[in-house]
Amino acid sequence: MMTLYSTATCPFSHRCRIVLHEKDMDFQVIDVDPHNKPEDLAVISPYGRVPVLIERDLVLYESNIINEYIDDRFPHPQLMPAEPVMRARARLLLHRFEQELFCHIEAIEQNDQKIADKMRVAIVDSLTMIAPIFDKQKYMLGDEYSMLDVAIAPLLWRLDHYGVRLPKQAAPLLKYSERLFSRPLFIDALTPSEKLMRK
Repeated sequence: MMTLYSTATCPFSHRCRIVLHEKDMDFQVIDVDPHNKPEDLAVISPYGRVPVLIERDLVLYESNIINEYIDDRFPHPQLMPAEPVMRARARLLLHRFEQELFCHIEAIEQNDQKIADKMRVAIVDSLTMIAPIFDKQKYMLGDEYSMLDVAIAPLLWRLDHYGVRLPKQAAPLLKYSERLFSRPLFIDALTPSEKLMRK
């Protein structure tokens, strides 16, 4: 059985929980208190951060690496594109999400209002730029739900919680978000603390 070290509000852990639910797998979640981390976490993760996935003698960290491993190991339903060119493009977009969106979360979660406001603007700009693609398609890669949708969903779920307000031009993105949030497996992956992040 796979074991996932996760915290109740971490967006990166949330990604991994979504994939585990999508695959309908037998797994165990160990809830980590971010203010009182267990000693074994420092041993298994060089950065002392969650998520961490353990399966027998394999230890993985970093949410995108964990999720690709799960997708390769349990290919139904397949979340990464099968075709090499599309797969490479998907990986590039996953990388861009980290560089242009998720990299700002830590600053927003700190208490420096000035820096947090700057990070919110950066997130609004990036999300508004991708919004028009959802006028033409249901999901990030077209009509099929994929790893890209999994990767961005935790951020979209937390926009209100992070104080991020999107402009009217982002309306297609908000409709897309509701599509993601209405998936039963997305709802199953939410912790009680995450459920409280949206009104």
